[in-house]
Amino acid sequence: METPGSQSSLHRANLERVVRAVRLAGSLTQAEIARTTGLSAATVSNIVRELKDGGTVEVTPTSAGGRRARSVSLSGDAGIVIGVDFGHQHLRVAVGNLAHQVLAEEAEPLDVDASAAQGFDRAEELVSRLIVATGVDRSKVAGVGLGVPGPIDLESGTLGHSAILPGWGGTKPAEELEQRLGVPVHVDNDANLGALGELVWGSGKGVRDLAYIKVASGVGAGLVIDGKIYRGPGGTAGEIGHITLDESGPVCRCGNRGCLETFAAARYVLPLLQPSHGSDLTMEGVVRLAREGDPGCRRVVADVGRHIGSGVANLCNLLNPSRVVLGGDLAEAGELVLGPIRESVSRYAIPSAARQLTVLPGALGGRAEVLGALALALSEMGDSALLDGSATGAPAVSAPAFT
Repeated sequence: METPGSQSSLHRANLERVVRAVRLAGSLTQAEIARTTGLSAATVSNIVRELKDGGTVEVTPTSAGGRRARSVSLSGDAGIVIGVDFGHQHLRVAVGNLAHQVLAEEAEPLDVDASAAQGFDRAEELVSRLIVATGVDRSKVAGVGLGVPGPIDLESGTLGHSAILPGWGGTKPAEELEQRLGVPVHVDNDANLGALGELVWGSGKGVRDLAYIKVASGVGAGLVIDGKIYRGPGGTAGEIGHITLDESGPVCRCGNRGCLETFAAARYVLPLLQPSHGSDLTMEGVVRLAREGDPGCRRVVADVGRHIGSGVANLCNLLNPSRVVLGGDLAEAGELVLGPIRESVSRYAIPSAARQLTVLPGALGGRAEVLGALALALSEMGDSALLDGSATGAPAVSAPAFT
């Protein structure tokens, strides 16, 4: 038994600090591990050697700043995590290892009128199929990240009734999927996971404060403050779609008038173009036509951008993020939408906050949420299983006796 404060318990804590740093980053050089953990270079070198001998990490030659270095990542055999993303019209699942490598990924249409039970049936089937496709033993699954398009109550894990998927309000998605898969499941809304995905793999890399704006059937924001997702005490932080732009505007599904969502979300925008472009028009189609020069679609995209920019200006004044990342189909419009967003920010935000802000399209496209679900699973899993060998099948890494 380790005594708190003993050399063996301190060594164990240092092992966990190194493993956690590598797990969250995917891969780090030993110098980066030292900076991240605050441990000395010599301590990091000894711990990495020990973890490598125990089969927990892999070390490969690399370069940093023109100098030779060693890149440390978790072993490809250390385990796998799964990301599940329920969207308004799709189900997407990805399987990745603890070195942040995506091993398999697949998406399929989802009937938005289907019951929650049918949706979970489909998710269970797709998860099982992809695990088989990777050839990884199911016992290696360390956890699942789950994304849903609606607010999650942090205490109860219940999906709010304002969710876009009909008939899903009041369900407990994590609990339901956990019972089916038999592994820990962590749930969050799709905007938060989009933010997490872009933060780890996409346009948010290297920043500590950002807002990910997702525009689809609704409008939501995932907020990252000091490198962490900010959810608020009730889990509803980031509902930027319900900022009031016009008190006399259209009635929103939330019951208020003139919310940003009523000027930007697909369900409100598409009817503006249907008389001239037909009832089969989608937001993806609007963006494509706008890029091809269609004047009506270009005007609508620009108007949506200006409205989103008003909401972003409010975020700038309140939170002063350094970066805003636009996700969803609308991001594919590029400068046709980003330019108007910047114009509104410049007009309505405090000048100092506007000057510090960078507005970028998402780099991950429709994959942002499912990759964010993988990142969620990676961030929530513990390190004890890796060090004890239960996730790798390797001998446990034990604290050596100090002399």
